[in-house]
Amino acid sequence: LTEEIVIQLTTILTSKSIDSIRESLPPDSEAASQLESLMELAASYGISDWIEFDASVVRGLAYYTGIVFEAFDRTGTLRAIAGGGRYDKLLETFGGEATPAAGFGFGDAVIMELLKDKGILPSFEKSGFDAVVFAMSEDLYGGALRAAILLREAGKSVDVILEPKKTKWVFKHADRIGVRHVILVGGDEWADNEQVSVKDMEGGGQIKVPIAELSAWAKQSVSES
Repeated sequence: LTEEIVIQLTTILTSKSIDSIRESLPPDSEAASQLESLMELAASYGISDWIEFDASVVRGLAYYTGIVFEAFDRTGTLRAIAGGGRYDKLLETFGGEATPAAGFGFGDAVIMELLKDKGILPSFEKSGFDAVVFAMSEDLYGGALRAAILLREAGKSVDVILEPKKTKWVFKHADRIGVRHVILVGGDEWADNEQVSVKDMEGGGQIKVPIAELSAWAKQSVSES
């Protein structure tokens, strides 16, 4: 490469302005038009402050067909958290229908470091579930799912166990993942009156709740927690 070409390439690759690279591209450059359109859309979405043009970003020349991007934390102290772009022919290449697409890969190690630096890394001591619903036999799976739906509609996060487990295992599982309530579907309570047994893993108590009143119970327990 001649010195003139090297200088021109360096100027382009260090550019932070689409207008400046326009001077080095044909007037009808599709690439520049796509970039300008992206920036206009970003402005409409109100996210312009989070986007910076960088002509030096290069990714996956084998399959990207349009704009590529990388995501960083604001301080810029870590390498890219995520990177991706537009690939209109990738699915077609592997036998699928021609489908316009965009995607990205996420760096789990980088985001972990970022969360640690910010002091917001979750402890993962609890699962996030409020309740475990357990069907005591296979023929009660439908009842367990009914109970789970009612609990979720009432704002509960629910783990449903549709496996041939022993009740003792279920209680240990609930304790291990930090769940407050275990809802047992089965026994005479269900067969006779469609009632479920609700075990309080913190207080140790156990009550019977008709399935028709489970949503009301769940909403009350949410307000009390």
